[in-house]
Amino acid sequence: MDSVALTTERLVLRPPTEGDIDAITVACQDPEIGRWTTVPSPYAREDAEEFVRLIAGWWADGSEVVWAMYADDLLVGMIGLHNIADHFTGAAAELGYWVTADARGRGYLTEAARAVLDWGFGELGLVRIRWQAVVGNIPSARAARALGFRYEGLQRQALTSPRGRDDGWMAALLPDDDRTPVDWPVL
Repeated sequence: MDSVALTTERLVLRPPTEGDIDAITVACQDPEIGRWTTVPSPYAREDAEEFVRLIAGWWADGSEVVWAMYADDLLVGMIGLHNIADHFTGAAAELGYWVTADARGRGYLTEAARAVLDWGFGELGLVRIRWQAVVGNIPSARAARALGFRYEGLQRQALTSPRGRDDGWMAALLPDDDRTPVDWPVL
């Protein structure tokens, strides 16, 4: 699949390139990103180089689509649809993201995610997009709830990362769901 850029009111979303490696490396020094994601910790420049190389391959084979989020030419995060898979009854994917420390609380994530969700349902024809996070990742859960995801429960020891196994919160969004936030029992 050919990569695409997405534009929102305040953001440009584009696949990261070699020119983004230093900004990604700096952003991933934030312990909160390593705490809640599968990003290696400690994070080295070589990790960013490999990440950018992998993203190009994922776009090419259609298995994942990842964008760097830019506001005023500054990297403010990463967002993507991961583990894109065709099932017997339609394609599904997982929404994943992280936001730089300086950009948190500005609404960039929900703005970018709305564009990514619309693109995934529209261009890829996804029939389900899931979200998952390590139990306790309240900021990620609040963002997913704000996007209209429906909480589906807790899976014990379901999430793996370099840390090992963690319990995970799960939620999903379907193309025809009303995206108005609903109550989540964990928030």
